[in-house]
Amino acid sequence: MSDVQIKAVTDDDHAQWLPLWLAYLRFYKTELPDNVSQSTWQRLLDAHEPTHAALAWKDGKAVGMVHFIYHRSNWSIHNACYLQDLFVTPEQRGAGVGRLLIEHVYAAAKQDGCDKVHWLTHETNATAIQLYERIAERPGFIQFRKML
Repeated sequence: MSDVQIKAVTDDDHAQWLPLWLAYLRFYKTELPDNVSQSTWQRLLDAHEPTHAALAWKDGKAVGMVHFIYHRSNWSIHNACYLQDLFVTPEQRGAGVGRLLIEHVYAAAKQDGCDKVHWLTHETNATAIQLYERIAERPGFIQFRKML
């Protein structure tokens, strides 16, 4: 994977980020209004926001993305890091790009004083779960939610 580089997003990356973001939403069979995607992009660039993003680059093209958010925890003095969105293009899946993106988040969160990285995936995402079980622990919690 030495030919893949992970870099934080910049203003110039929107044209590479947007197709990955839209493909990620399609993967999870959902759509968002354009203004939500635009707001997400602006937050990713805003240094005052707790949300961050990086792209995986190969041969001058973005082939993966990750979004992560720092947040307080009542169980620790330090912040935690929620890895919210992770996507790798179908052509690059299984080549280590997802692992590199997660390791980027681990390193950034550690450098920024977080003591935990956590995330969710859909129970049908078997390929991703195989990776996640190799690089993280599965704590056994079940998610509940109510949309407001």
